Amino acid sequence: MSELERPERLQIMLTVDELAALENWRFDKHMPSRSAAVRELLRRGLTADGFLTAAHGTKSRDFGILPHSGDGDGAVEGSSSSEQ
Repeated sequence: MSELERPERLQIMLTVDELAALENWRFDKHMPSRSAAVRELLRRGLTADGFLTAAHGTKSRDFGILPHSGDGDGAVEGSSSSEQ
């Protein structure tokens, strides 16, 4: 298998606002595709200091990429928001 092939597929669900944020970041950074932008953001997130370990019982909805309206900055406790 070629090094450039990616046989695994990852499907995620985003809100309209989250997708808009991803697309805006992608175009601002001149990323060639949505997939490339997601891979770059994952790479940055996995190498960042201060990532959290999810507490038992945490739900998927607790991990949005945009702040929730009306609840402050939207950061999850233990996460790092210094690099944006």
